[in-house]
Amino acid sequence: LDPMLMLQDIAKKPPSMDGLDSFQELMVLRCVRPDRVLPAVLSYVAGQVGEKFVTPPPFDIAGSYSDSSTTAPLIFILSPGSDPSSALSMFAAEKGREIN
Repeated sequence: LDPMLMLQDIAKKPPSMDGLDSFQELMVLRCVRPDRVLPAVLSYVAGQVGEKFVTPPPFDIAGSYSDSSTTAPLIFILSPGSDPSSALSMFAAEKGREIN
C-alpha cells in the first residue's frame, strides 16, 4: 500500500488533510511514514519540475578516464545493486589493458 497514492485518492484521503497541497502532504508523510519519504519526494520533484531532475545521468567511463591521472585516480563509490566491473572490464579491453 503506497501512502502517497492513498493521499492522492479523494475517497481514501483522511478528512483532516483536506486543503493541504502536495508539499504539505509530504510533510505529513514524513511524520507518519519516514520510510516512504524518499520515493514520495522523487515523485513530487518529477511532477513539479520534470523527470530529468530525478533520473541520474548514465556513467561515462571514457569521460571519467580522460579526466583521471596518476595523481587523480578513479574511485568508485558503490551503492547496493551497482556493479561497474563489467563496464570497467569492457573499457579496459578497448584500451588494450588488463585488470587484475
